[in-house]
Amino acid sequence: MSIWKLIDKVKSFVIYDADKEFYAKVFPDSVERKDLMRIRRMRQEDLPEVLAIEGENYKFPWSEGIFTDCLKSVNYTCLICEEMDVIVGFSIVSIMAGEAHIMNICVAPSVHKQGVGSKLLEHMIVLATKKAETIFLEVRPSNKAAISLYEKRGFNEIGVRKGYYPAENGFKEDAVMFALELISLF
Repeated sequence: MSIWKLIDKVKSFVIYDADKEFYAKVFPDSVERKDLMRIRRMRQEDLPEVLAIEGENYKFPWSEGIFTDCLKSVNYTCLICEEMDVIVGFSIVSIMAGEAHIMNICVAPSVHKQGVGSKLLEHMIVLATKKAETIFLEVRPSNKAAISLYEKRGFNEIGVRKGYYPAENGFKEDAVMFALELISLF
């Protein structure tokens, strides 16, 4: 076990509500599944699992090099969502010059529509409110589940980027741009 996993386990034990885990086992319906998920910083050693989730979700996934660059950048926050020590999702947000930009949010297909994306999004919004006034993101118009999540959280469509995403047969797919004003939240 690496030192980072050991540190995460100790931190989880110290800040984790053991009662929730107990009640989840004894009375499964008494605790929200989202409450048992843990968010932590992504590390280089997480990349094999992150790349697998990315590859399961996208026909044109990010490369390992892109993730490595994000991990090295001071302006990027790379997060992991774990459930029972299994990575079930990740997100990357860039925060600088009073703006935040969600670069990637991805959930393992086996746990789609089970609160992982919502938990990651909420965590990124909380991080961004400390340093930014607005949070932006782009999403494929074909990704209806993601659009629904963003709209439920209060993001507003602000435009379209033509030919933003790679698509089949060398074509490009547009991106719908969304923004959330953070200063109005608090």
